[in-house]
Amino acid sequence: MKNTIRLAALALTLTAAAAFAQDKVSFATNWKAQAAHGGFYQAVADGTYKKFGLDVTLVQGGPQVNNRPLLPAGRIDFLMTGNLLHSFDNVKNSVPTVVVAAMFQKDPQALIAHPGQGYESFEKLKTAPLALIAKDGQFSWWQWLKVTHGFKDEVLKPYNYNLGPFLANPKAIQQGYSVAEPIYVENQGKFKPVVHLLADHGFSTYSTVIEARTDTVRDKPQLVQRFVDASILGWVNYLYGDRKAANAMMIKENPEMTEAEIEASVALMKQQGIVDSGEALRNGIGAMSAERIQDFYAQMVKAGLYKPGEVDLAKVATLQFVNKKVGMDVKTKLGGR
Repeated sequence: MKNTIRLAALALTLTAAAAFAQDKVSFATNWKAQAAHGGFYQAVADGTYKKFGLDVTLVQGGPQVNNRPLLPAGRIDFLMTGNLLHSFDNVKNSVPTVVVAAMFQKDPQALIAHPGQGYESFEKLKTAPLALIAKDGQFSWWQWLKVTHGFKDEVLKPYNYNLGPFLANPKAIQQGYSVAEPIYVENQGKFKPVVHLLADHGFSTYSTVIEARTDTVRDKPQLVQRFVDASILGWVNYLYGDRKAANAMMIKENPEMTEAEIEASVALMKQQGIVDSGEALRNGIGAMSAERIQDFYAQMVKAGLYKPGEVDLAKVATLQFVNKKVGMDVKTKLGGR
């Protein structure tokens, strides 16, 4: 009997110790701190990661920083990437990574235009005499626009992330991050641009996906689950709760941002349903489905970016960590809809 009590006490002690042990985790983003990363900073700032036994270090990306090679090299534990095109490329090139959650239901990639020029209809955008699109966009989603919506290469000119050429030409259209460029246009051009999300016209990729190494998923599934769950709660609390501490943390890391810009970006994320829409309304933020991944891949094959069967879609993402309605009760308590 005494031995049983001692063993039970030891088990409780070990359990308590494990509960307070903090696993060190590094998570790299793909750009400087901004509202589109807010949920992750929220989970650090409000202690959510710590409550899940995680000591998380956020590693910023930026114009001269490429964090993508760090994940397969084992120098970071998780990576935020833009959309599923990166994940398709990883599988195609036998890079041992896999998507474990998708924080954005909609890719914020958009086309923006001047108001009053007839571009309020998405179908009219292809008649613009000038389209300012960065080189990476020209070789990815622009190909989809050509095949699916009839856009033409003849109007292309490179977008160098300078709004000047767009602001100077009322007939021009240009690419934009739907929760950022419209704010910059309004600040610099003193008008609200017309914004068309590609996601609202069939570009069905998830965005702000979290990737992990395949060996991490295999060997440390509980660690992955804790990181995904805590990140989801971070996003719920960031969108619907008090985000002041997270905003302050992001401004400290990226002084180019202002509180006003961040709040305007959050408002656009909510308005456009970037994070909390579609499958996320049923299964919680981070939700994914195999059918949607298959649909996006089929569109990219049609656009000529991949060959049929070139990517093993079973290796692109795992659904074992999402679709569990995590945070939906918290969202209700916070008054989120």
